[in-house]
Amino acid sequence: MAEISPAERRSPQHLVEISARVVKNVSIYAFLILGVVISITPFVWMILTSFMTLGEAQGIRWIPSELHFENYTNAWREANFSEYFLNSVVITVITLSGELSFSILSAYAFARIKFPGRDAIFGLLLSTIMIPAMVNIIPNFLTVTWLGRIGPIKWINNWPALTVPFMGSIFAIFLLRQFFAQIPDELYDAARIDGAGHLRFLWTVVLPLSKAPVMVIMVLSFIGSWNALAWPLLVTNSPDWRPIAVGLYNFVEEAGQQLNLMMAGAFITIIPILLLYFFTQKQFTESIARSGLKG
Repeated sequence: MAEISPAERRSPQHLVEISARVVKNVSIYAFLILGVVISITPFVWMILTSFMTLGEAQGIRWIPSELHFENYTNAWREANFSEYFLNSVVITVITLSGELSFSILSAYAFARIKFPGRDAIFGLLLSTIMIPAMVNIIPNFLTVTWLGRIGPIKWINNWPALTVPFMGSIFAIFLLRQFFAQIPDELYDAARIDGAGHLRFLWTVVLPLSKAPVMVIMVLSFIGSWNALAWPLLVTNSPDWRPIAVGLYNFVEEAGQQLNLMMAGAFITIIPILLLYFFTQKQFTESIARSGLKG
């Protein structure tokens, strides 16, 4: 590459190019900074409001005059968050365990096992992603109601109705299938020589090489279960199995205009999600970037 002479560097054309490049970079960074500010402002406002008094929260004020940490204890007690929090943990663990089990096995079958109609079935399942989630609420409700009538286990107002309908995720199957398909066939051939079957190959070779997508499925499943509101309200009629999002909804109704306690309860609700994402953000971004490379 030819070097630019001092005379060329001082030329008007070169100065115009430099100015255009600087303006472009400044515009890009300004746009990105504006997006960050717009995204983070509601979150910062929620945290600051959670430490205010009721009068400060209802007024036009950003900074609390004094930090009222008791708002969090009051919100926890008034909304009965201890029971709802435990319910969310149990529901999330059951849903996450079932979704990982079914998604991993299904994705491996679509990626590594050849059987008649494999691609057609996978394409049909993939097309269901375009169906809005709200459309499935009524069929799912009718299904769990019917299963609760004919089976020995009670479904409505119990953990099966809150977990089983969400154990099959087409997106999770698709994401894992993309990664499983990238595993070289030579590794499977070597495993077969050692006497390993499909399950052993999946457990000892495929899953250790697919930690990033598995972590993404865990994060997305956790967020979906933790934030669930409409479905738990539909299939539960008592606080026995209602998750924390329903507890926050009830708190909003009962607290009325106590905006400071509402924001404290909202921040309590999202703390587990923030902690989970901070610990898994590297695997999350890596899997999203690589999911479409091959398949």
